[in-house]
Amino acid sequence: MAAHRFLHYKKILFLFDVLKLALTAFGGPQVHYTQFRKHLVIKKKYLSEEELFELNSFCSMLPGPTSTQTITTIGYKMGGPAFAFFTLGIWVLPACLIMGMLAIVLINLNLDNPKLEFLKYLQPMASGFLIFAAYKFIQMFVTKRYHWALLVGTASIATIYPSPFLIPIMLIAGGLISSFINTRGRVEKPKPIENIKWENLVLYGVVFIGSAIIGYLTKDRFFLLFENNFRYGSIVFGGGNVLIPLMFNQFVEYKHYMGAQEFLAGLGFLQAMPGPVFSIASFAGTMSMKEFGFFGQLGGWVAGTLGIFLPGILLLFFVYPIWNQLKNFAPVKNAIEGINAASAGLVVSSAYLLFLPVEINEKNMLVLLTTLFLLLSTKVPSPIIVLACVIGGYFF
Repeated sequence: MAAHRFLHYKKILFLFDVLKLALTAFGGPQVHYTQFRKHLVIKKKYLSEEELFELNSFCSMLPGPTSTQTITTIGYKMGGPAFAFFTLGIWVLPACLIMGMLAIVLINLNLDNPKLEFLKYLQPMASGFLIFAAYKFIQMFVTKRYHWALLVGTASIATIYPSPFLIPIMLIAGGLISSFINTRGRVEKPKPIENIKWENLVLYGVVFIGSAIIGYLTKDRFFLLFENNFRYGSIVFGGGNVLIPLMFNQFVEYKHYMGAQEFLAGLGFLQAMPGPVFSIASFAGTMSMKEFGFFGQLGGWVAGTLGIFLPGILLLFFVYPIWNQLKNFAPVKNAIEGINAASAGLVVSSAYLLFLPVEINEKNMLVLLTTLFLLLSTKVPSPIIVLACVIGGYFF
């Protein structure tokens, strides 16, 4: 009885710690990992450092938001699927709610309104953040000659043909090429797999196919937004910086649900948000429904938020019980290298494409280069850079 009470108390404390992280963990999945290690491993000892590294590696091999899946899997280990959903909700809701509210505020104030002139430097600042993200991706994932070939090839194709339909093809091609070239590891004979949660895979397939059919037949923007986000959550490897070019191509250039200025404003605010980078989907979903009134915008927020996080979690619940088989399967390990290198190419392409709408003048270039300098050379927190750009836009 005492042991059960202690476990219950430990779960409650864990959820409070997740909330603290959701409100204070800035900087994307790479920084989130260090925060998880500091607060969940070293301070609170919810799991060992080896377990955290293994879970992070496991989640890196799944499509979707890596840090979100990592902390959700920790919740799964501690209390099963229901507790994992509680963990997920507490982790994603603060950033998603704020991003949705910011979109509604911008819609009602009108971004072209002279009163919002103080936001003018968020666009070049966001470009600086993306260039920095491209640099970090290259540092982390491009370590071999063929990685460079995949990066340059993917970046070139994504820049010349910025079609959202080519993204998954390039990621799969990168994985297949890497698996073919890289022969490290021995493929062990698989043991019988038990406790496979087939219902999660079935539910994933039903939602994926069903939302696509409903969206195609009805042409309803709510279902189209949900389907687009669910598809992106199913194919994006490498975190939110890979998601951004997909959303820009789809919602700005292809479907014209919003303008480049509106998307870049959301991308600028995103740099000041703690929690998952995938919360950009909450902003984009809300902004995409700007013509449909408040309740339509609220529906867009729901479609974007649920659509982007649900597939990765369903896939996680399906794959996690057989993780011990997958982690020793050499072709999977080998493919991840190529997927990550191709993802780096997509981030390079997005940095270029999202720079194009920025007006080239002395002030914008100064903001972009200063942002890049601060990120590369100092430890100034992202929210401080965003605040400085807002203040600078008000006075200059």
